[in-house]
Amino acid sequence: MAGVMDSVNQRTQLVGQNRLELLLFRLDGQQLYGINVFKVREVLQCPKLTVMPKSSPVVCGVANIRGATIPILDLAMATGSGGLRDQSNPFVIITEYNTKTQGFLVRSVERIVNMNWEEIHPPPKGTGRDHYLTAVTRVDNQLVEIIDVEKVLAEVAPTSENISFGVVDVETQHKAISLRVLTVDDSSVARKQITRCLQTVGVEVVSLNDGRQALDYLRKLVDEGKKPEEEFLMMISDIEMPEMDGYTLTSEIRSDPRMQKLHIILHTSLSGVFNQAMVKKVGADDFLAKFRPDDLASRVVDRIKAADNS
Repeated sequence: MAGVMDSVNQRTQLVGQNRLELLLFRLDGQQLYGINVFKVREVLQCPKLTVMPKSSPVVCGVANIRGATIPILDLAMATGSGGLRDQSNPFVIITEYNTKTQGFLVRSVERIVNMNWEEIHPPPKGTGRDHYLTAVTRVDNQLVEIIDVEKVLAEVAPTSENISFGVVDVETQHKAISLRVLTVDDSSVARKQITRCLQTVGVEVVSLNDGRQALDYLRKLVDEGKKPEEEFLMMISDIEMPEMDGYTLTSEIRSDPRMQKLHIILHTSLSGVFNQAMVKKVGADDFLAKFRPDDLASRVVDRIKAADNS
C-alpha cells in the first residue's frame, strides 16, 4: 500500500468543503467497508502477533510496529461475526481514535475514494439497535458500510464515564439546572457518553444525530425569532458525521449573523496536528479530543461561570 496515505497538508484542503476520503477494505466476502483516512496512520501486511493472556477475544494479539506495542483487533469478530476466516496474508489498518492507537485486522485493502459528506447517509431505519454501522454510502454502485469504531472500542476497552470529584461544585450544578447544551454526534455510543457526562454537570441536553439535522434545527429556531446563544449555553459537535460534517456545520453557523454568536466546541476522535488550525479556520471556539469526561465537564463548567459573570 505504498503511497496510500496523502500528506496532512493535502488532506486538510478538504476541510470546510464537506468532503472526506474513505479507505475501502473488505473483511470476509465481498462487502465493502470504509474508514475515514483522517483516522488512518498506515496500512501494512499483518506482522507477527504476540497473544496476550486474558485479553478480549476480539484482540488477536499485539504487534511491535515502529517501536510501539499496538493491539490488533479482529474487526470481523468485533462487529458480530465469527471472526476473519481467511487469515492468509491479511492486512492491518493502523488507526488513531481518541488519542489511542490500535490496528484492525482485515482481509484486503482496496483504495481511497474522495467523497462528499452529503453522499454519506445514516444507516437505514429498521437496522436495529445492535448494529455496528455509523453510516452507509455507495461507491461504483456498491454499498459501503462505515463501521461505528467508537462502539467497537467502547466494548473492547470501556473507558470511565465518571467525572472526578471536585470538577463540578454544588453551586455550579445549581446554576446548570436552568441551562441547555446542544450536542451533535452520529455515534449512538458517543451521544450516550456525552449526555451522561453533561447530565452529571446538571445541564439539560438536546441531542441530534448529524450536522444537517443540527443546522436545520438552528435555522428553525432563528426563523421563530429565537437566538441560539440564548437558547443554548454551547454546542458540542462531532466532526465526522453523515450528510454534513462538523467543520461545515460550524462554517454555516458562523456565516449566518442570526446564530454566529453560538459558542461551539468540536469534540472528536480525530487526531492530528492539523486540528487546532482547522478549528480556527472554520471559526469554532475550541477543540476537545474524545472521550475525556473531566475535560468535557470542565469546558461546560467554564462556560457556566463565564455566562454567570457576563
